[in-house]
Formats: sequence, C-alpha cells, structure tokens
Amino acid sequence: MPEETPSKKKPTLPSKEAVLEFIRDNDGHVSKRDIARAFQIKGNDKIALKRLLKVMAEDGQISGRAKSISEADTLPPVTVLEITGRDRDGDLLATPVDWQIDPQGPAPVITLTPQGRPRKGKPREPAAGKGDRILARLSRLDGQSPDGGALYSARIIRRLGGTSNLVLGIFRALPDGGGFIEPVAKGAMRELNVAPQNIGDAESGELVAVEVLKGGRYGPTQGKVITRHGPADSERAASRIAIVQFEIPHIFQSDTLKEAEKAEPVKLGKREDWRDIPLITIDPADARDHDDAVYAELDPDPQNPDGWLVTVAIADVAAYVTPQSALDREALIRGNSVYFPDLVVPMLPERISNDLCSLREGEDRPALAVRMVIGKDGQKRSHRFHRVMMRSHAKLSYEQAQAAIDGAGKVPAGILDRVLSPLWNAYAALKAARDQREPLELDLPERKLVLDKNGAVLKIHVPPRLDAHRLIEEFMIQANVCAAETLEQRNSPLLYRVHDTPSHAKVEALGEFLASIDLKGPKVGNLRPSHFNSILARVRDTELEELTNQVVLRSQAQAEYLATNYGHFGLNLRRYAHFTSPIRRFADLIVHRALISALKLGDDGLTQDIIDRLDDIAGQISDTERRAMKAERATTDRLIAYHMSGKVGVEFSGRISGVTRAGLFVELDETGADGFIPISTLSQDYFHYDQTGHTLIGERTGEIHRLGDKVEVRLVEARGVAGALRFDLLSEGSYAPEQDSGNKPKNKGARRPAKRKGKRRNANRR
Repeated sequence: MPEETPSKKKPTLPSKEAVLEFIRDNDGHVSKRDIARAFQIKGNDKIALKRLLKVMAEDGQISGRAKSISEADTLPPVTVLEITGRDRDGDLLATPVDWQIDPQGPAPVITLTPQGRPRKGKPREPAAGKGDRILARLSRLDGQSPDGGALYSARIIRRLGGTSNLVLGIFRALPDGGGFIEPVAKGAMRELNVAPQNIGDAESGELVAVEVLKGGRYGPTQGKVITRHGPADSERAASRIAIVQFEIPHIFQSDTLKEAEKAEPVKLGKREDWRDIPLITIDPADARDHDDAVYAELDPDPQNPDGWLVTVAIADVAAYVTPQSALDREALIRGNSVYFPDLVVPMLPERISNDLCSLREGEDRPALAVRMVIGKDGQKRSHRFHRVMMRSHAKLSYEQAQAAIDGAGKVPAGILDRVLSPLWNAYAALKAARDQREPLELDLPERKLVLDKNGAVLKIHVPPRLDAHRLIEEFMIQANVCAAETLEQRNSPLLYRVHDTPSHAKVEALGEFLASIDLKGPKVGNLRPSHFNSILARVRDTELEELTNQVVLRSQAQAEYLATNYGHFGLNLRRYAHFTSPIRRFADLIVHRALISALKLGDDGLTQDIIDRLDDIAGQISDTERRAMKAERATTDRLIAYHMSGKVGVEFSGRISGVTRAGLFVELDETGADGFIPISTLSQDYFHYDQTGHTLIGERTGEIHRLGDKVEVRLVEARGVAGALRFDLLSEGSYAPEQDSGNKPKNKGARRPAKRKGKRRNANRR
C-alpha cells in the first residue's frame, strides 16, 4: 500500500473534551464517521482523527471500535436490564444483565423513567417490577452516585419476562446432612434436593430462597440456599410467606418512623369547627383505624322538600403526610395497606394510621369533608368540600348499627333517633337513584376466616350482607363521585378509578357460554351493566345462578388507576375517583392533595413533581393493589389448607369453580376451600377441553364436567405451605341427551350427582 502524502495544512482537530462532550450529547455512543461529520474532518485529516481517538482509548477516556465509540465505562444505548428494586422516591432501579464494565469499580445507577400514558380507553399493561428483565434505551445523566458510579435514565422498550432463578420454599433437613425444599407456590416445580455444602446456615422448617442449580440430565434437580427468612412451618407463618413471596414492603425505614413519632396533633387553625356535628363511624367490628364518618339530616331548604343533607368526613391524612417527606416516599412504594387474616401491613406507620388520623370516638381529628344536597328522588343536586376539625360521636360496627335500626340492639343515647334513622332514610333515597342507575349487581358471597390465638382457623363463615354495609358503600361512592367532579370542574390533575367495558372477545365468549345453557348473551357494542344484570336476574334462585355469576365476573375488565378517564363501567359512572380511604390507599391521598390545591384549602396540596409523574404513579399503585390481592388470597388459601390437613380422606360436597385443560377446580360448599382434581384422575376416558362452554367432555363416554356443576369429592392431599388441596372426584358428570344409553343417567340439571365406587384413574394420562 503506497505511503500517504502528508497534508500541507495542519488538520483542525477537536479537543479531547469536545469529542467526549459530543459522545455524551448523542446518547453515549457514536461512530468515527459521526465524529468526522460533526467536526467537518475530511480526506487525509481523518488519519489524524484516528490517531486522536487511539490516544484517547489508550488514556482510558473512550472505548469501543470505529463503528461504536463510547466514553469509557459507559453502557450501550440499548441494553438488557434486570429490575432490582426501588429507590427512596419509589422509582424503579435496574442493573445491566451483561455488565462488562470493571466489576471492581462503582456500579452504574439506572433509574427507569415513566412508561408514558396509555391510549384512551385502553387499560395499561402491567408495569415491570422487581425480577423482570427489560430491553431499555439508556441516557447518560450528569453527575455521579455517592459511590462514584455513572448515572443513567432508562426507558422501557419492551418487557422480556421474569428472570428469577430462585424458588421460595421450606427447607427440610435429612439425616444424611442434606435436605430438600418444599416450594410454597401452587403448581411450583417438584421438590429440590439440597446438598450439605449448599445448605449454609439454614435450619429445618425455615422459609428460604433457593437458587436452582443445573443438575444431571437424569438426576434430581439441585438447589442452593441463598437467603433465610426465618421459621415458617406453621399457620402463624402463612402471612409471612406471602409477604416474602410477593415482596411486600413490611418494615418501615427508620427515618419514616422518626418522622411519624415527631408528628403533633393538628390544631383547629383556619379549619371549620364541626366538632358539634354528630358524625359517627360505622366499620367492621375488628377495624383498627377509622378513616370515614357519616351524618345525614333533612334539608331545611324549602326548595328541596323531603331532601337530605348527607355529610361524609374523611381523615385528613394530607395534613400529616406531606409531599417529598419520608412518610410520603414510603407510602408511595407500598401503594396501599395489605390485609391478612392475622395481621395488617399498613401503608402508614401506626402513629399516623391508628392514632393521629384515625377518627376515634370523642377525640378531635382533622378531616376533609363533603356535604351533599340530595333530592327526594336520591339525585345529587349539589355538593361542597370543607376542611374541618371534627369529633366522632359514636364508634359502631356494621352489626351494631343494623341491630339498632332493626330494634334488636342498643346504641349510645340519642344516636338512634338523631343519627341512625336519618342515615337510613337518606340511604333509602340514594338507593332508589342507584337502582335507577343500574350498576353491575354480581352476587358472589365472601367468606371470612376466624382465627384462634395461635393463628389457626377456628371457623370459616359467610358474614351476612347488611343494609349497614350497603349504606356506607353508597355514601362512599357518592363522595368519590363528588371528588372527581370537583377536580374536573377546576381542571385539576387527578387519579381516576376506572373500569373498562368488557372486551369484544370476552363478550363473545360469554355469549357462546350462555347459548349453551339456553340464554341469550349481550350484544357486542354499547354495552351497559344493565345488560348483564338482566342475565343474572333470569338465573336468580336457579341451579345456574352461581355458575352464571362466576362467568359474568370473568367477562369483566379489571379496575385500575389512571390519570386519564374512560369511566367506571361496573358502577355505571362517567367520572369516579378514590377519595374515602387515604389511610390505606395512596391514590386517595393524591386526590385529597388535588382538592386542597384546587379549592385553596391549604399549602399542603398537589406538587408539580407528583403531577409530572401521575401516569407512572397510576401504573405503580395499580400493580401494588394487584400484588396485595394476590398475597391476601394466597394467605387465605394456606390457612384453609392447614385447616383441612387433618381431614384427608373425608368426603365433601362442592361445585366446579374452574375448568382447565389440566383438570377441574372445586370449591367446597361448607368452607369455600378451593382444590384441584387432575384430569389424569378422572374416569377411564380421554377428556377434551371446551373453553367456550367451560367443560371437559369425555371422548368415548360423552361424560361432561361443567363449571358450576355440583360434585362429591374426597380430599387426598393438603399442602399447607403451598395452600394447595387435591381431590378425587367421586360423582359422575352429566351426559348430552343424544349420548344417553341405558346405563348412563340423563342430564337432569340440578340432580344430586351419583357417587362412584373406588378410586378413578384415567388410562390416557397426558
């Protein structure tokens, strides 16, 4: 190759600092061609640029090749990250999966930016969370972390799914010095063996996180204990297992607790003095905090004859939990309180939730209240918000309030005539308007566990649904509507509680199912809750009632929080926001702050920082709500499984509550316990899964097992730590008329299922 002829003119090269600044301004990665174009370097001058870049690389200022040059110790602009947790402000943190930077040096700090606002009318997909892998676009930020690490912001391109190679389970020691792991998750992989060298300090009966190791092709799967979480071999540990399993923050940071302890009771100040108004609280008998109080009286305005003034007062949490405080940051991370049968993981420390903010009887408490003018027809005519000092005049349970109204119980003097009777009369008007509005009316009983002092299940029962429950529910709904309307009128940002219309696919699937039981389904398009209510009314008090309620429920979308509004389908309301439970939900605290700002009720309202992050916060607290629901359900399942463990071999009556390709889920009548019947244990037939009809159909016999069918089962296994029950099916299914034969019973609807003798096994296992 001929030697290059030197240029007579000395090339004008950029300084090293200028090159580094150019790289930073272009997301941290450029090519040699990009640099040449930016600084107008042409011809033979490119040789000098090449030498400059080589010197910078030797000096450790840049790295990479000609097509991808970056500042030294920087990450590529698009890379795979694993989410590791949240910082003190609640933002997600991540680390590179393939980190090629000096492992001995300070780690980069990567913070995820909000994912953006979902399209109107389309629910947000579940946000990424701890343990997820994501493909992200990185941007280098100025400055360094306290450890000297580089700072980045990352925007998610797409989720790549979960990455955790850890299994949560109970360690069981074996005499040979090794042990095994009993997984706590339903449907988890089989037990893991743990060699003596991989046990660490774990003790038998402890809850541990285990890394799954690659074992031999034919040998048992091996594991290595990574983290110990303490004893967990009894009913007392059911909630602890869920806390660890679902990564629920349950230990408050020291600065959060210090801030709570330093809080002083709020003074009257500029608040309206409502302490003489006989507001009362009506809550569950075991409630530890009280965040709402109610009162009603006849409207003295002659323009509203036989109308009502209904007042709902809510604990003024915003007066104690101020923006950017330690209490505020941790409340956002938690998102909501989590309620287990044996304990509560609160969103706020007890000093705030159970003391200063709780509307205790006879004690002065700050509140944000709404007074609503209700017409005789139950329609709201107007409303107004007030920031007040109140004093609860009575603390009643639902049962106490209902008994007093029914003439079967006593309450403090004056409360019945002055407070309860007007409340019930005002509710009668509101109920008439509610019935006219026709929200979705599903009838699905909720069972409650009663525990003994050791945390074991004493009994399982379905509490009666009282008018007292419905009264408080309707008053809270109306207050939530008022909050959303006021903030919309003031053009204020807020978090809506939204519930989307069922998707076309789910409505069509529901219609196909209803056709299988000779019912006409709703038409796709312009759906209203009343369309579903009419279906439920047609099956009320029939053997199809519970089945149809379950299928209609499964056709519905899931409610969520959004900074944009598409209405609440289930309640049949155009605008709705959560306002009534700020002690246990961060969404309500945001709505309180928005009202304080919009109505100029103080200087502790909504900040610009929160406004800028509303979309991201909406997704985050929607996820924490779903996390809480899963944890609460898992704990209930574990406690029931422990309760049932002494009843293996006992026969029970129940209903098929779920149908899958793998088998049948059954809910027992007496306890509501859920268990599984593997398809391999059904009769000696090959069963086809009909997703539309929610059925399993035998290929040879035509035997049918359908969602909602009554069945007889025998309990064959109860795994308390996993909350899993397994049944054998004792009763036969039904048969289609065209498949009837002399030895097959005809389908007679709600007939008592005939018991089978002996154990049933399927020759065609799959």
